[in-house]
Amino acid sequence: MSEETVGTARVRQLWHLLEPFHALLYYAPEVDRESAALGYDTGDRWPGYFPLRAAPLGQVGAERVTSAFYSFSPRMVARHMDGAWEVAAPHEVLAARLRGIDGAYRAVLGARVDSPELAEAATLARRAAEAADTAGRPLAAANAELPWPEPPHLQLWHAATILREHRGDGHLAALLVAGLDPVESLVSFAAIGAASVERFASRGWSPEEWKSARERLAGRGLVEPDGMATDAGRALRRRVEEHTDRLAAAPWQALGAPAADRLADLLGDHWVAVLSSGLLPSESTLGIGKV
Repeated sequence: MSEETVGTARVRQLWHLLEPFHALLYYAPEVDRESAALGYDTGDRWPGYFPLRAAPLGQVGAERVTSAFYSFSPRMVARHMDGAWEVAAPHEVLAARLRGIDGAYRAVLGARVDSPELAEAATLARRAAEAADTAGRPLAAANAELPWPEPPHLQLWHAATILREHRGDGHLAALLVAGLDPVESLVSFAAIGAASVERFASRGWSPEEWKSARERLAGRGLVEPDGMATDAGRALRRRVEEHTDRLAAAPWQALGAPAADRLADLLGDHWVAVLSSGLLPSESTLGIGKV
């Protein structure tokens, strides 16, 4: 390995570091207020989540959102997407999410928002995001096509968003190669302890659908009857994660190892501030910290 090569461990670490910067979009009260002002119900997470994440795709319907988001029950997507653009148009949602993130970052990071360290981190993250190849990656492409905001802290958020959707699009490809359909992807992930079954239930699948998926996976020798992963099931999920890391590596290889190392260092204190805000859940369906 040359000193310029970014290893998969660093690729995964940078995902772990950047994901919270994006995820504030779904939990910050400042974003909730913007969503409520548009007319979305903010008493629950999901009525705002779906349009906030889908808005870069344009005025798409539930079927295309279900395809892009993959692990959500089609019924759940339809419940929240049917009529979503009648509440507010995608361009209005995009503007609202930037206003909300601006307020959220200022509340969580305080004076760090204007620090030279954050500006440098934003520059590096943007370089990586602009190097991301979005072919076959619809959510990454949709976000990459949006104009870059000017303030450095919003550039950091936008870069984090492009990079996490780039990784997520690649993850779906890895799941397809592994032969895991949307509900099987959750059942198999729960089986290795990535998160609790209760946490995965938030994706809207019925107990009957979950049970049927578990039976299909058991028939392939991937889970035990009680839902725990077999050795083969753990090996398959390990291959999925390794495949995802490889597919996510190109933007970081383009940035180069010294710059990637520098970005990881720069993000540290800001990452701690985001996690210390208490806004993000301690358990995630992404399996961060578990796999």
